[in-house]
Amino acid sequence: MNRIPTLDIRRFSEPASPGDREAFVAELGAAYREWGFCGIRGHGISDAQIDTAYDVFKRFFALPDEVKRQYHVPGSGGARGYTPFGVETAKDSKHFDLKEFWHVGREIPRDSKYADVMPPNLWPTEIPEFREVAYGLYQSLDRLGSRVLSALALHIGLPESYFADKTDSGNSILRPIHYPPITTDDIPNVRAGAHEDINLITLLVGASAEGLEVLSRKGEWVPFTADADTIVVNIGDMLQRLTNHVYPSTTHRVVNPQGEKARQPRYSTPFFLHPNPDFLIDVLPSCVTADNPNRYPEAITAHGYLEERLREIKLK
Repeated sequence: MNRIPTLDIRRFSEPASPGDREAFVAELGAAYREWGFCGIRGHGISDAQIDTAYDVFKRFFALPDEVKRQYHVPGSGGARGYTPFGVETAKDSKHFDLKEFWHVGREIPRDSKYADVMPPNLWPTEIPEFREVAYGLYQSLDRLGSRVLSALALHIGLPESYFADKTDSGNSILRPIHYPPITTDDIPNVRAGAHEDINLITLLVGASAEGLEVLSRKGEWVPFTADADTIVVNIGDMLQRLTNHVYPSTTHRVVNPQGEKARQPRYSTPFFLHPNPDFLIDVLPSCVTADNPNRYPEAITAHGYLEERLREIKLK
């Protein structure tokens, strides 16, 4: 497997033949064991929905800086609303990332037991349709992520529904990102420094320009620019920990393009699928073997782990 594969998830949800579903699960599992990344097509999220969302996000980022900063909540870890340019920094990096972004979280009743760690969303009044469009994409990606997790559960011998009641109130985040044009050649920062994601899985929709690179097992940076109809789905650290590294959380980055391409903005929208805040990340017994002993004898809640990691990337 010398390149990151792309698979059609309709083979799982609408199998054409009796063995198709099992074959998809095996191929998906193999892709994640090797790469921690896979392209997913046949996902049912329309180009029109994605294009509308990007149009709305671009209009928000084009607003004056002082307007956007009204939606920045200092000390919140960027949990909801706007995080300005020059804040987030990859773990162990000296330089901040060249990006600004917005966070949409799950809409939950304010009397929910999770209300103290899952704040209400902010919505920019300057763009009235932002809420409906952004949350519609949130829900679509949440459903797709659940289907991917169902297949991954089967691959490691768990019931297909294993993750359903552990993610139904997950503190998942939709993050529209704007990487502004780079106007000088000698800048030491990159658009997104080498990092691993914190959550269970990440779904990346419609990266509008090249730049994503994935670190292979051989230690080589492999560019991965997906086709327009493909959503890139990768493993995060929480799932790596839960599966005792059976599913690796792969280091990746967004590099600065060369020449004239650097003068173009880049837009990207990852969806970080998280478990419920009180889910206990405790290594699955089925993922512990003589060759792969338990690397994490101490369990930690999803929220506790998130807080720990946000401090590392300077969002807390």
